[in-house]
Amino acid sequence: MNELQHCKFVSAIKPAAILDNASATADVIDCRGFDFLTVIVQLGATDIAMTALKLETSSASGGSYADLTGATFAGGSGLGGATLALPSATDDGQTCVFQVDMRGKNPFVKVVATFGDGSSGGFVAAVAVLSRAKFPPITSATTADGDVCLVV
Repeated sequence: MNELQHCKFVSAIKPAAILDNASATADVIDCRGFDFLTVIVQLGATDIAMTALKLETSSASGGSYADLTGATFAGGSGLGGATLALPSATDDGQTCVFQVDMRGKNPFVKVVATFGDGSSGGFVAAVAVLSRAKFPPITSATTADGDVCLVV
């Protein structure tokens, strides 16, 4: 069994126009019923460093969001304990990943991705992968809102 075939895939930040001295519009990630969350943040071209790349949580979808402890590229811990740094102006095309054990945490999550004030700014998009579900998604519609192409 391939574990990724029992996950749910949702948008966290939809691709949009370049951002300069602004934060991306983030979608709420509803983690209810899932034990783990992976957020994959993809940078495009950028001419300025990011000033924030972190996760925030809330107990309600429309509630107040607060920083998720440790879920930041501004000093958070990477694999092996290395201290993370925010993407710089030269990190075009970089992929940044958050891996979160959601057990015991507030179930609603947002990505905060903010670029500084550059000549043009930067592009960013993000996808969330929800895994280890109490009741795994069993249809294309519950796995991804754009459907699933199954090749055997």
